[in-house]
Amino acid sequence: MVGDKKLYNVAFGLAVFTIVYNLAEGLLATYLGFEGESLALFGFGTDSFIEVISGLGIGHMVTRIQRHPGSKRDEFERTALRITGFAFYILVAGLVISSFYNIWTGHQPITTFWGVVISGVSILVMWALVLWKRRVGKQLQSDPILADANCTLVCVYMSVILLVSSGLYEWLGIPYVDSIGTLGLAYFAFNEGRECFQKANSDRYCGCD
Repeated sequence: MVGDKKLYNVAFGLAVFTIVYNLAEGLLATYLGFEGESLALFGFGTDSFIEVISGLGIGHMVTRIQRHPGSKRDEFERTALRITGFAFYILVAGLVISSFYNIWTGHQPITTFWGVVISGVSILVMWALVLWKRRVGKQLQSDPILADANCTLVCVYMSVILLVSSGLYEWLGIPYVDSIGTLGLAYFAFNEGRECFQKANSDRYCGCD
């Protein structure tokens, strides 16, 4: 159907936009996080790079279900999920170790101002993507696209953690809040990694909720 084809094109376009946005966000966040010595912002940016890998799998998935409705997850998607899962687990280890090291040494960021800015923009963009993906998924009655929308919602949660931790430090100077925020990001990254491996070993789509 022409209508369905248009909707699938929109879904693919959203996947491409997600990839491009996360790439830009990752570059900006890691650079500013490094310059400002904010572990939370740096970790947030690194997570964005991992989401790029995930986005490639999502784009492939949309193309697959458009061409073959009802088909099961293929090897490309499973491989992308496993790579993404490993990357999340490596990120979690790095964030946890670095957080406790910063707490032990008493290290504090120079500034977390850019964490506030980037997280605020991310919340708006990611929430818009969630709503748009849900709308397309419901119109197509597509569980895979709706599941992707739920996973995008996790990015909103992580952005909120960055916003709160960065804001509390920038405006109130609360010690260790940047490291605590980083541990919050690690928690969600761990869940995302586990979810990736679960989906790679099955044909289910729902999750991240």
